[in-house]
Amino acid sequence: MSTAHPPQDRAGTPDAGDGHPDGAAPTRSRVTFRVNGEPADLTVDHRATLLDVLREDLGLTGAKKGCDHGQCGACTVLVDGRRANSCLLLAVAQDGAEVITIEGLAAGDELHPLQQAFLDRDAFQCGYCTSGQLCSAVGMFAEAAAGHPSHVTDPARPAGRGPVELTPAEIRERLSGNLCRCGAYPHIVAAVEDVTR
Repeated sequence: MSTAHPPQDRAGTPDAGDGHPDGAAPTRSRVTFRVNGEPADLTVDHRATLLDVLREDLGLTGAKKGCDHGQCGACTVLVDGRRANSCLLLAVAQDGAEVITIEGLAAGDELHPLQQAFLDRDAFQCGYCTSGQLCSAVGMFAEAAAGHPSHVTDPARPAGRGPVELTPAEIRERLSGNLCRCGAYPHIVAAVEDVTR
């Protein structure tokens, strides 16, 4: 018995096409979101992660694929102002979102203050985790400014009542989801402190 196979796209996944003559549900959908201030209108596989779409379809390779399980933080980007592991987000679910990657942090040729602090403090070695560290720290600034507590925030302090001071302990805790195998943590904390002063 011979079975017909649907045509494959560049990733080797079935291309649903427009007609679905076999009655199968579509496997691709159109999504529109903004990436670094620019509109992105794409047709994506329902299984594609935001990380894969950013890297493979949009050519934004700053976010890295480290563990592909949301455990290392190398893929961290900002989605609607909040830090997120892009390897865990389905791209199709980001319709209408505002996504900022490491490529969108700088204002033209002027580095984001945190990027400059990383350079000044030599807060990286191999650089693989740096984009995730930077995006995570920018998201952390917004969280602390909004008064969101962390595990080390004084429990007597009411949540959401004014900004949380970013002490070295707060910074280490809030960036604990971003791993650096080179061990540049002291310099990363110092760079973040420089920006919070």
